[in-house]
Amino acid sequence: MTEATGPLTGVRIIDLTSVVMGPMAARILGDLGADVIKVEGPVPDFMREFEPKRSPGMSGFTLNLNRQKRSVQLDLKTELGKKALLDLVASGDVFVSNMRPAALARLGLGPDDLRALKPDLIYCSAVGFGTDGPYGGRAAYDDVIQAASGLASMFAWQDDSGTPAFMPSIVADKITALHIVYAINAALYRKATTGEGDHIEVPMAESLATFNLVEHLNGHTFEPKEEPFSYQRLRTKNRRPRQSADGWICLMPYTDANYVDFFNVVGEPELASDPRFTTVNGRIDHVDELYGLVDTFAATKTTAEWMDVCETHSIPCIPVVDLDQIEDDPHYEAVGLVEVDEHPTEGAYRVVRDPVKFESRPWAVQRHAPRVGQHTAEVLAELGWADADIERLAE
Repeated sequence: MTEATGPLTGVRIIDLTSVVMGPMAARILGDLGADVIKVEGPVPDFMREFEPKRSPGMSGFTLNLNRQKRSVQLDLKTELGKKALLDLVASGDVFVSNMRPAALARLGLGPDDLRALKPDLIYCSAVGFGTDGPYGGRAAYDDVIQAASGLASMFAWQDDSGTPAFMPSIVADKITALHIVYAINAALYRKATTGEGDHIEVPMAESLATFNLVEHLNGHTFEPKEEPFSYQRLRTKNRRPRQSADGWICLMPYTDANYVDFFNVVGEPELASDPRFTTVNGRIDHVDELYGLVDTFAATKTTAEWMDVCETHSIPCIPVVDLDQIEDDPHYEAVGLVEVDEHPTEGAYRVVRDPVKFESRPWAVQRHAPRVGQHTAEVLAELGWADADIERLAE
């Protein structure tokens, strides 16, 4: 373990979260230097038990989602377990949980309860749906939110059968995690300047719906609504990776100059003056035909040839990288996105580092992912608990 450093050094986060959304957010805060204390119950976070794993409770998910944290195991339904959590909260700056608000309230751990204990506490509730709406309190996982936020419906735009689909990524969890991080950082800044805490609610459905509407609200921005809704360039079935002469690439001329150069490169300079393609709005109105042409031209050169030509003319182009090979890509290898580290109990494992770089401090794993309850005694001793009470807690 290296000494904690980073812009959030000195900030303590009480992390009562599970699965991916909350743990990822707390992990990022830990990557930024915060002292993150992960609180788990008698039945730990079930992501710990996914296969493969080398030891009980230490899955591949766990090694990266729970790095930079200390683990405390408490039964919050017992008097002593709840007292331990309240003592932790009293020592902390931020309490974050993705338990349902009703469940937290039953435990006496709602925002009013904890902020009465510590008035300057930042209390962050990560929920599926905003509590002011009719879906507030419903169970919500990533697939549910992809459906509810309009994301699943967007796949129907590119499918002749109009069939919605789920993205093969838990994108709602991860986007919401980023919202949690920026919200907590903003609240920490406010606390630093005013001394006041806050109650933050971060709903998954609203986070993803807002994300989806950035480009797709388009003409519906206006009142009354104008057409079109959505960004037409993204709706065409011809927006896809292209088959080059020997593989798959993203070949994406974008600007006016890109298209002039592109049409010259493929030996069709007259297309550069075709009224359909001379302006950005014209290209969007005729995007099906345009991207169909790009598809056809892509097959005339190898991937390496396209990379050379496009670099010469500053046309966006990149090979399609298989996700399971990403660490071997020369760019990601050079920037050290995935590195092998040594876990004290699990041995060698791959760490996907935080992508953000600070000139003020190099990124490093400061704490490897802990086993369940590994730091219970250590943390409670820091809070002044007697050895006898710590032993009673474990009974």
